[in-house]
Amino acid sequence: MQILTRSLIVGGLAVTALSAGVSQAQADFQLSDRFTDNDGDLVADIPDDQSQWVDPDTLVFAYTPVEDPAVYAEVWDGFLEHLEEVTGKKVQFFPVQSNSAQIEAMRAGRLHVAGFNTGSNPLAVACAGYRPFTMMAAEDGSFGYEMEIITHPDSDIEAVEDIRGRTLTHTSETSNSGYKAPTALLASEFDMVSGEDYEVDFSGKHDNSVLGVANQDYAVATVANSVKDRMIDRGVIDADQLEVIYQSDTFPTTSYGTAHNLAPELQDAIQEAFYSFEWEGSALEEEFGRNGEEQFIPITFKEHWAVIRQIDAANGVEYDCN
Repeated sequence: MQILTRSLIVGGLAVTALSAGVSQAQADFQLSDRFTDNDGDLVADIPDDQSQWVDPDTLVFAYTPVEDPAVYAEVWDGFLEHLEEVTGKKVQFFPVQSNSAQIEAMRAGRLHVAGFNTGSNPLAVACAGYRPFTMMAAEDGSFGYEMEIITHPDSDIEAVEDIRGRTLTHTSETSNSGYKAPTALLASEFDMVSGEDYEVDFSGKHDNSVLGVANQDYAVATVANSVKDRMIDRGVIDADQLEVIYQSDTFPTTSYGTAHNLAPELQDAIQEAFYSFEWEGSALEEEFGRNGEEQFIPITFKEHWAVIRQIDAANGVEYDCN
């Protein structure tokens, strides 16, 4: 069996993806040696030693860079004011430009509260001590998004099989819908191995991929349909500039959580701020309501990210956090 090896440096972390036969690949999720997990929930425990707790005067918050961070600075402004009221802390929005920068910021202690995209959750949990506890959901508690493979109407790509021998544009290697899921699904469902049956390139972000296909700079790309749909709703692109040739099952969406070493009382207050936030009339409702999201619900990494860890295992992903 041929194994294709790709190594990526993510904020100083070595990520090795071994893409082989999807059904046979194996990978076990485990935390960095820096952290403990005595309760078996797969996330870093809060340190027992109080001297290791962090209680900053200013909390730094970052939202996953699925699009230009400037788009979301104002969207999150009302929530961050609420977070200040509940925690009694100043809160600063940190406009990260990449998933790797966001992970490294939390790993280095410069980021305290964050929304990490679906695919980067395992790396953030394993290597940065990220403790996810919530995500956005609809009124009935339903949640998630789908990975889509998109092309433009003037291409001659009408089905997934037409990708063979071409270049497929992904977003980044830490993205679930932008890279991990399609790589595993193309191998398992269509017997197409990345780098062997088709070439790949990377746009950096979901909005870059959506715009690239809409403007015919890319022939075919993998994206999160939640990002694509919000861009259409905002009038950034027209729906008729794109054609969808594949849609996956539903995946969990962006999770929100804290650095593991924040003081326990502060972590509790941060969680309270998420769950007590009033969505009605807010900028969050205006933006994320485009996807039907209107509340924060409790989640666990062990349960809700099981499918994502399975995708990592199918891709043979292993994380070296040293």
